[in-house]
Amino acid sequence: MNSSVGTIAPKGKKSPAYIKSAAILITLIAGIYILYALHETLIPLLFAVLISILLFPVCERLERWKFHRILAIILSILLFIVVIAVLVWLVTIQVGAFADEIPRLTAKAEILLEETTAMVERYFDVSRNEQVSRAKGYLINALAESQATLLNTLVATTGTLATATLVPLYVFFFLLYRDFFRRFVHKAFHKVPQHKLNTVLGRIYDVIQSYLAGLVLVIFIVGILNTIGLLLLGIDYAVFFGFLAAFLILIPYVGILIGSLFPALMSIITEDSAWYAVGVVGVMSFVQFLEGNFITPNIVGSKVSINPLAAIVMLLLGGQLWGLPGLILALPMTAILKVILDANRSTEPFGFLLGEPEMEVKEERKKEQGQVREVRENRRQPGNAQRSKRKPTNPKAQKEDDGLDMTPVDEPMSIAREALEGTDLVIKTAETNPNPAKRHRPQRRRKPRPNNEGGNAGGTPRNSGDRDSGNDRSS
Repeated sequence: MNSSVGTIAPKGKKSPAYIKSAAILITLIAGIYILYALHETLIPLLFAVLISILLFPVCERLERWKFHRILAIILSILLFIVVIAVLVWLVTIQVGAFADEIPRLTAKAEILLEETTAMVERYFDVSRNEQVSRAKGYLINALAESQATLLNTLVATTGTLATATLVPLYVFFFLLYRDFFRRFVHKAFHKVPQHKLNTVLGRIYDVIQSYLAGLVLVIFIVGILNTIGLLLLGIDYAVFFGFLAAFLILIPYVGILIGSLFPALMSIITEDSAWYAVGVVGVMSFVQFLEGNFITPNIVGSKVSINPLAAIVMLLLGGQLWGLPGLILALPMTAILKVILDANRSTEPFGFLLGEPEMEVKEERKKEQGQVREVRENRRQPGNAQRSKRKPTNPKAQKEDDGLDMTPVDEPMSIAREALEGTDLVIKTAETNPNPAKRHRPQRRRKPRPNNEGGNAGGTPRNSGDRDSGNDRSS
């Protein structure tokens, strides 16, 4: 009994590092497993959260116009459904028109395939029968390898579409109980200061709002630019292919390049020269350059600052975890994760690692300059607490300390002095104190000379005034 009690660690003792690492690893594995096992429920919930944030300004505006909250929410959801329905209708029209051209495209593709086979037979000395047999073997192997992947993707997509019908219901309740959920967050994190928690929630809302609203505008602008470029090249169905590539911006950095493959193949089939395909890829690449360097940074802004390496890694992880919905949700979830990591001092380095290097370095420099400026303002105040804490050993040191002139020109010495403010060290140099106080030595008093004549102990008077004063005393 006593031995078991003696093994209990004291309350103030910290746990070993390997125990913390094991706990973090177990928590991470458990979290990933939960995300994978509950994907059919979590994916619609996350999409509902994003749509709720996107519709919140519309709902709030309707409430300001004296609409009841329930009615405002219903109108907002109906407006969103109408917009999605119009987009689907436009895409259906384009797909239907494209389907009418499939027989002509098939005949053109057969002619192109025949020319390619003849060219391979002529230059590489490979017969057509051998080419066909090899092509069939590659196709069969590819289908066999991708059969399981296609089946899993089909099952996951079917399950997601089945649960997607619950998204409007989730959006309705998220908008209806938004104040209730906010109070829940404050109660769950009651140890965190309220102003800090409100700041984190506000930053998360700003990041998601700017990302979603900016993404819609970016898709519209990029779709117009792609359409103009394809029309100038004379590619058929330029509007369809232009906006298809624009919608693939949801897969950052590579989506629009993937979208350029479809119009490039279309140009190879329908046009007589392969240079049209090169032109299509060139136009899409130029639009991608404009989107990544000018359009997205100016519209979305610096609130969603995630470096390309972290974005690509998160996209791969999201695709492996949830498939296509994971690719769409990867960047918003990463942005929310970065805000949460930046809010905690112990996890701030990980948030720094996810951000854009230039933006993070600028923010760090701004913080450092703000701290230095704050310290200088506090030191310039007459009764600041820092100066009162340090007590000099003698009044002369106090006078010399008060005589120090801290000017902006003496940058290194001022920073060093601010760093040593809490210590007993005092820096005094010619730079910080160009006019030091001079020490005056006290004058020595001369001893009075003995008076040999009168035996007077006092000194002999040196002038007549002294003699008169002496005579007065004697009288």
